[in-house]
Amino acid sequence: MSQETCTLATQLIRGMGSFFKNCACSHQSRCSHPYTVRYRDATGRQCEESGYARQEDALYRLTKVYDEKRSTPRQQVDLKREIGKQRFGAYASAWLTRQRHYAPGSVRSVNQVLGSQILPALESRRMGTFTSTVVDDFIMSMEERSVGLAAQQNAFDTLKKILLDARRRGGITQDPFDGVIPPEYIPRKITIPTLDEIHALKAVGSDGLRVVIDLMSGCGCRNGEAYAANLDRMVADDVYRITEQIDGKTRQQARLKHRKPGEYRESPMPWTVRESVLQYEKEHGVDTDGYLLHTQRSVHWGHTTLDYQWDVAKKRAGITRRLTPYSLRHFFASNCLSKGIPITDVAEWMGHKNINMTFKIYRHLMPASIGRAARLLNDSL
Repeated sequence: MSQETCTLATQLIRGMGSFFKNCACSHQSRCSHPYTVRYRDATGRQCEESGYARQEDALYRLTKVYDEKRSTPRQQVDLKREIGKQRFGAYASAWLTRQRHYAPGSVRSVNQVLGSQILPALESRRMGTFTSTVVDDFIMSMEERSVGLAAQQNAFDTLKKILLDARRRGGITQDPFDGVIPPEYIPRKITIPTLDEIHALKAVGSDGLRVVIDLMSGCGCRNGEAYAANLDRMVADDVYRITEQIDGKTRQQARLKHRKPGEYRESPMPWTVRESVLQYEKEHGVDTDGYLLHTQRSVHWGHTTLDYQWDVAKKRAGITRRLTPYSLRHFFASNCLSKGIPITDVAEWMGHKNINMTFKIYRHLMPASIGRAARLLNDSL
C-alpha cells in the first residue's frame, strides 16, 4: 500500500480481513471515496475488492466471505487449493476428458484451438492466477499476431469454458472475465443456393450425391448426418429421425453434435426426399444395417468423398460462385423461414444447441413481422 495515500486499514477479528480507503483525505470516514476490502479466500489466496460505498457494505462482504470459509469442509478447501495450483495445460486436458457429450469432431476442434492459440500462451500459468488482466493480455496477444477474428472468437470461447469450469469448482476466486471485451466476429453473409442450382447439381451428380443433397436441403441434415442415410430413420412418411452421424475423418459412427449418446432429433421429410431415398435403395440396395451410402474402399462416406463429388458436380453444372455443401443447410433454413415456420422449430430441426445461433445466422431471412402485426392489431381496435 502506498505511503502517499496515508491509508489506514481497519482490522477485524483474526481471519476476517480488513477494509480501508485508498485515498489521501484527512477525514476518510466522511469522504466519498469507496472502501476496499482485503481478505484471504478459502484457498489462502489474498484478494482485494473495491467499490463499497459504506463501511456497512464492506463489513457485510467480509462477514460473508468469513462465514463461507468457516462453513467450507476442509476436504473441499484442499480440493480448491489443488485446482488453483494446477497448470492450465494439465487442467485443460482433464477438462476436455470430462466433456463426454462432445462428438469426436468437437474434440478435434477444441484440441486444434488449444494447440494453435491457447496453450502456447497460457499452458504453464497456474489456474488460481487467472484474472481479467490475464485474459485481456491473451486477447491482445492474438491481435498482435494478426490472428483472424473467427479464430480469436473460437479461442476466447474455449478459454472461457475452461476457466469458468475452474471457477465453478473453486480454483479461481474472482470472475476472470469481469470487464473483458470479447473478440467480436461478424460472420460474412451466407451464400444460399437457388433451387435451379440445386436441381442442376442433382442432375449431374452421382446417385449418392443426390441423396446427400436432398437430405441436407430438404431435412436440414449436417454433412455427417447425411452420410449416415438409413432406411430405418424414415419413421413416418413425412418424418426423418436423425440418430447419429458418420465422422467425416474417421468414417466411423458417432453421436450427434450437441446430443448425448442415444439422443436424437426429428425433422420434416418432404415427399421429394422420401422418393430420393427409396429410389436409391431400389437401384443400389442397402447394407445389413440399412445404410445407403458407401464407397468402394469404405463402408461409409467421408468428407473427402463429398468434397470430390461436390467439386465435380459444380464444374459439370457450370456453377462458379462460392457454394459449399453446407450451403444446402442454409437453403433448408431459408426455405422454412420464408414459409413462416417458427424459428424455434427450425432451430430444433437443424440441431442447434440454442436458438441464439439460429437467430444470429438467419434473422434476416425471416419475413418482416412489424407491418403484419400492426395490421392484425388494427383489426382488433
